[in-house]
Amino acid sequence: MSDNPFYRLAPFIQEYIYNKRWDELREAQVEACRVLFDTPNHLLIASGTATGKTEAVFFPALTELHDRPSSSVGILYISPLKALINDQFERLNDLLREARIPVWHWHGDVSQAEKTKLMRKPSGVLQITPESLEGLLMNRPNAIPALFNDLRYIIIDEVHAFMGSDRGIQVLCQLARIERMAYCTPRRIGLSATLSDYDAATDWLGAGTSRSVEVVAPQGGRKLKLSVEHFSFPDARTEEQAQMLEMAKQAYHDYIYDHTHRKKALVFTNSRSDAELMTLELRRIAAKRHEPDVFYVHHGSISAMLREEAEAALRTGHGPAVAAATLTLELGIDLGELERVVQLGAPYSSSSFVQRLGRSGRRGDAPSEMLFVCPEEEDEEAQLPARMPWTLLRAIAVIELYVREKWVESLTTRQMPIGLLYHQTMSALKSLGEATPADLARAVLTLPSFKQIEPSDYKTFLNYLLQTDHIQRTEEGSLIIGLMGERIVNNFRFYAVFKDDEEHVVYNGTEEIGSITTVPPPGYCFSLAGKLWKVEEVDTKHKAVYVKSARGKVDTLWLGAGGDVHTRVVHKMRDILADDVIYSYLAPNAVNRLERARRLARESGMLKSIVIPAGGDSVFVMPWIGSKQFRTLERLIKNNLMDKLALRSVTPMEPYYMVVSGRTSAENLLGQILAECSNCGDPISLLAPDEAPYLGKYDEFAPTELIRRAFAIDGLDVGGLAKSLQ
Repeated sequence: MSDNPFYRLAPFIQEYIYNKRWDELREAQVEACRVLFDTPNHLLIASGTATGKTEAVFFPALTELHDRPSSSVGILYISPLKALINDQFERLNDLLREARIPVWHWHGDVSQAEKTKLMRKPSGVLQITPESLEGLLMNRPNAIPALFNDLRYIIIDEVHAFMGSDRGIQVLCQLARIERMAYCTPRRIGLSATLSDYDAATDWLGAGTSRSVEVVAPQGGRKLKLSVEHFSFPDARTEEQAQMLEMAKQAYHDYIYDHTHRKKALVFTNSRSDAELMTLELRRIAAKRHEPDVFYVHHGSISAMLREEAEAALRTGHGPAVAAATLTLELGIDLGELERVVQLGAPYSSSSFVQRLGRSGRRGDAPSEMLFVCPEEEDEEAQLPARMPWTLLRAIAVIELYVREKWVESLTTRQMPIGLLYHQTMSALKSLGEATPADLARAVLTLPSFKQIEPSDYKTFLNYLLQTDHIQRTEEGSLIIGLMGERIVNNFRFYAVFKDDEEHVVYNGTEEIGSITTVPPPGYCFSLAGKLWKVEEVDTKHKAVYVKSARGKVDTLWLGAGGDVHTRVVHKMRDILADDVIYSYLAPNAVNRLERARRLARESGMLKSIVIPAGGDSVFVMPWIGSKQFRTLERLIKNNLMDKLALRSVTPMEPYYMVVSGRTSAENLLGQILAECSNCGDPISLLAPDEAPYLGKYDEFAPTELIRRAFAIDGLDVGGLAKSLQ
């Protein structure tokens, strides 16, 4: 009996398990109990969605708080999304109802009164976003020791959402600062459903600590039900073609409607604009057919109330509910018994595919069901590469890589995050009030994310901040935040290290609908929350837009930037074109479109050489490489070969192909590209003399020489390009 971890759990947890009628603990839960009860190690749980990861870490961690109550916050839970915090807050409240262990959540939508209660008596579990945690560290440094002096565990949910991003660097800095300020040594627990490179994940999770990281990665098959359909939108040069295009779009929207409107379903899109337009079309079809409007839209620019309404309809609402969503519903929010996930187009990464796939089939033996619907323009008179169904090929590639090979992208951390160096320098200085240059350097450069920064570079960096008045030197020689720095640091947007455009809040009467970045003038219409609105008034001073319901044309108010594609995905796309396999999950239209693409690829010779003639004095460069390597190649051609070969223009269509025009043959250009790759010792040579491209939100405040080096190191990949081309 003692070997069963169930009997080591707190009584209230045992009762919770009984009430849920669970027959046994899952493998991840058993292994998490072993690590947390019997070892001092950090823990990484890497298992699929709906495998009980949350309970796996909270059961033993809460048992410790029950047996040995903490004198401060005992468990700090860091989440990438407010919605995920709200979801977990409800689940934990249910679990802890009888335990007398309080659960607090802290983000922009939480009242000041609730935050004050926590500050008066720190205890239990605190759930927070990195941005709110940054605000705490900066603005309430004197409260940190009382808040966290007895912190036992830090739980980082959706680890893959942080790794490889600026937010991940920020989180590692925050953890190190908490440990210093509160004199605590908490254990770290990471959760993820989409990791494949455990070494990189454990390095990230344990960064700056001396503890080992144990990985719990239970193996278990999951039933999948996949389907891929394709819709071709013909070019509309004539009136007849315009009618055909309209019919094709109608068939596309009807297909989405017919496959969702009687179910609880998510429709994932790659942009907010697509989510808005699809919801609008689905509502129009419902009205035309005199059927119920069961459609919602969910993305970061929708008001919290409307987002929560969509989540509630999917989770607990009676009858069907369909939400068109971006990545805001991609992460681990439990939406209950979703019957179907639809992906419009294709995800940019295998990781995103796995996350979205996991939104369905979370109960019992139900399969995870995902339907890809790939709409693409098709013009038989277009140039050769433009006639390829790139979206369909990418959809098949991410499916094949994960289903056949269980491959998911490895995430890498930036080696020279100059923008984050500015952010953490200013945050630390705000927290300290003032510091000598030596003390500030010690505080910042010993953070795990900046160990690659040389002290001499940091001295250059601080001198530049002094020159630009972001920091000032006192008569005693200490550093304080300067006038320019105050403008940056005292804005609430400083807490976030990701780029966020300034938005205007949209109101229908007194109801907040959401926010927009591009503000139309009065009288113009736009779509938000899946409905059409007409602008009545724009209050520029208070950044508010007042609207009323409308019927009119639709404007797109968000510019989609797309996403990076890994070289492995693009290689797989090429392999798919070269193969003759008909994949069982392809619907008839998709099979037909793939066969035509394969025929064109064979006839054109595009699979035999990466540079092929395009007619006239132009060539196509089709390197079959990922986004980062593609951008490196584009710079190599523009900066190193443009004058040398008397090229006229280079037009990139990232990451699939570029059109190069000038008096050079395909063979000569290919040879010159390969030679330049071999001879390019320093990637900074691919930058123009006065060029300093930004990689992050705060790069603009750093000296040019450091920005250039950071871009050469983290923005380019000459080695990866050379390897791929060979």
